[in-house]
Amino acid sequence: MPSAQQSTKLRVLIVGAGASGMSAAYAFSQHPDRFSVKVYERSSSCGGMATSHPIDASKYGASYINDGVQGASPVFHNTYAIFEKLGYKASEVDMQVSFGKDPEKDFWTNVFPSRVIDKHKNDIKKFGKALKVIKFLEPLFAVISVSAMLRMFGFSKEFGDVIVFPLVALFFGTGNQTPFISSAILERVFMDHNMRLFEYSPKTFLATIPKMCAFPCLSDLYSTWKSVIEAQSTPSVTDRSHEPPAPAVQITLSREVTHIKRHSNSSNARGSVEVWSRPTKGTGNDQMVIEPGEEEKEEFDEIIICTDGDAALKILGDDASWLEKKILGNVIYLWDITVTHNDIAYMEKYYRLKHSEELESQEDRESDERKKQFSYAKDNFRPLYFIRSMPEDKKKIEMSFDLTVYQPQFDGVPPSGPGVQAADKQPDDIQPADDSQHSESTSNHPAKIPGFLSQEESKKSRIPLENHVFQTIFLDKEPSSSQYWSKDEINADKVILEKWWKQQSHRWQHYAGTVPWMGLINGKYHTRFAGAWTILNMHEIAVVSGFAAAYQLGASYPFTDDPNCKRLFALCLAANHMVRMRKEDRSGIFT
Repeated sequence: MPSAQQSTKLRVLIVGAGASGMSAAYAFSQHPDRFSVKVYERSSSCGGMATSHPIDASKYGASYINDGVQGASPVFHNTYAIFEKLGYKASEVDMQVSFGKDPEKDFWTNVFPSRVIDKHKNDIKKFGKALKVIKFLEPLFAVISVSAMLRMFGFSKEFGDVIVFPLVALFFGTGNQTPFISSAILERVFMDHNMRLFEYSPKTFLATIPKMCAFPCLSDLYSTWKSVIEAQSTPSVTDRSHEPPAPAVQITLSREVTHIKRHSNSSNARGSVEVWSRPTKGTGNDQMVIEPGEEEKEEFDEIIICTDGDAALKILGDDASWLEKKILGNVIYLWDITVTHNDIAYMEKYYRLKHSEELESQEDRESDERKKQFSYAKDNFRPLYFIRSMPEDKKKIEMSFDLTVYQPQFDGVPPSGPGVQAADKQPDDIQPADDSQHSESTSNHPAKIPGFLSQEESKKSRIPLENHVFQTIFLDKEPSSSQYWSKDEINADKVILEKWWKQQSHRWQHYAGTVPWMGLINGKYHTRFAGAWTILNMHEIAVVSGFAAAYQLGASYPFTDDPNCKRLFALCLAANHMVRMRKEDRSGIFT
């Protein structure tokens, strides 16, 4: 028989152990006396898209890469706050971008003014005025696509194809859906305090080389996150003669929720959610093999679904309300494939990796400002982002990264981040690299990986460009886009890893048919939804949405004393749940 204390705990199931599920679990773990929580993750590791993969350190200069999520804007305060609580820290990196290749047609960058910037100077100057109008009328422009907005303001088609679409695709990962996303998102790239990265310039379009934050080893971080949650939620005992108590928050990997049945919409009903689940054999990345055996049925008081919107709808099945079907069914996903490789010939064929005088602007060349920009570029042009448009259809885009430039381990930073001395942390849940196995799989068997170069060693000898690790993303497997893919041109012997990813489409319809209405389904039938898709596909949104779902069930928000963190959390709480923070947590009427 359960004790009275156990019987009064709220029983919660969290489906999914990505950023949102782990954030919700962390919030609950602060209250082991009030909540009994289970987390079911269908893959074999936590993190969702935040994954790491081993590589050959002797060949590439580092022993692992983050292959799904790379980094984020410095204003992602909740993400970095939870990292630091876990003993990790992100690294700053200069965000240099290389768009296109042809000096006359499509090459431009934020490092120095190019000839293409000269060509579009009138549209660039007008763009600042358009941003102000969009900000003033944001509710209207939230449901107007970027392509429609460009026509409304009279921008040239080439300006959209060469300048605007590649920039938005870069920042939000919207890829080939960029023309159809909400134009309000474009304004936020430049003007929103929670999302802003670039500074607009009426002369050069992008005024600065902003700082980006590259994440520490994500497989290690999420493994630590799991351990911290379970340790924090385990009651302390003084009697050593008894077995240690189980944690109040238990995270089970390789277990899939198949369907649920909800019996009540009242606020105080016990056992209102019946859940059926089964074990899986999974390597992550949606490659699941179901174990033989019958499903297990359990009862919970509340459920938080931290999966993709369409996966949530599949779990709900026939139990989904018409409103859930309408709102969740409006979230559209596309399948992309990333190829991590070392093919310098491919990269040089399609992108500008090096500075060249032929790329430089021809205007004001004798001004001190331009001389400084060109001089800096000559010695320091090291892009980490690359974007190219397909010649046959400029709205179709290919994206690449230089992971060697982007990720800090190639500069000798330990997996836990710069300045972190957390017991000499090593990534402990990925295998030593074997480049002969560059299939679409990851390992199930934890193992330590070799050491990394010291920062001193790395700075003494820059890794040659031909040894850099690149990642190219081929967007949208539908024939309308995949017909332009050049994936087969990458030398197969240079391929390190291939993975398919499911990416959210940020169509303007998403901001008309999903985001404003999430509060109508969150909390109904003892069900809440969390994930980046509820607002915008960013790690930071995933984190705060998980905190918000747990907060609505009575858990504490862990960063109430940090106004930078609290700002976006309050916005997410309002957007996803249509409520304010509790009176004791807010510092004003609207906060």
